[in-house]
Amino acid sequence: MINVNEIFATLQGEGVFAGVPATFIRLQGCPVGCPWCDTKHTWPTASRKEVDIDVMLHKTGDAPTWSPMTAEQIEDVALELGQRHFVITGGEPAAQDIYDLTVLLGRHGRVQIETSGTYPVNVSIDTWVTVSPKIDMPGGLDVLPGVMIRADEIKLPVADQEDIEKFLEVIEPLGDLIERDKISLQPVSLDSAATKLCIEACRAHNWRLSIQTHKLISVR
Repeated sequence: MINVNEIFATLQGEGVFAGVPATFIRLQGCPVGCPWCDTKHTWPTASRKEVDIDVMLHKTGDAPTWSPMTAEQIEDVALELGQRHFVITGGEPAAQDIYDLTVLLGRHGRVQIETSGTYPVNVSIDTWVTVSPKIDMPGGLDVLPGVMIRADEIKLPVADQEDIEKFLEVIEPLGDLIERDKISLQPVSLDSAATKLCIEACRAHNWRLSIQTHKLISVR
């Protein structure tokens, strides 16, 4: 069973696929503990917050309620929404067994997961892996080199210069195993100072800039 917080149709707002119509499958549970996380309601898996699937699917706002679902049940709901780009996010999706889900959804379109890089990634070979490396977060989990190498894109949240310096410490030992054109920097919460810092770093390192466009246009 897979613990699900919500499933909904929207536009992908970040990274390589920004602007693409997508079905988001947001999973419940995350021990990473990023202080600036905008989905903190997905962190706990308290049994008292478990609800019926129909109740979960019809929630109208952010809530820590969740439902256990099979991969086949998730597939059925996702297909009804009509999009063919499926984003498995969280929470931390790699903390759960999602391999079968990526295989099932991959029969109908493109599958993307968004992960912190702190858990091994076990997905279908065709799944697009977006790693948003969470380095030195309160949860005390290390970013795994193997996950960074597997990444199809690396999207670093940046609040200050220290975030960039820590990131360089992570990727420099990996050398040419990390293709630089896979890397983008994303200013946290659209902060103006963080955005300026990201622009300067992107120009210095030939990285990309990722903006949370869904927040700019008020899309969920």
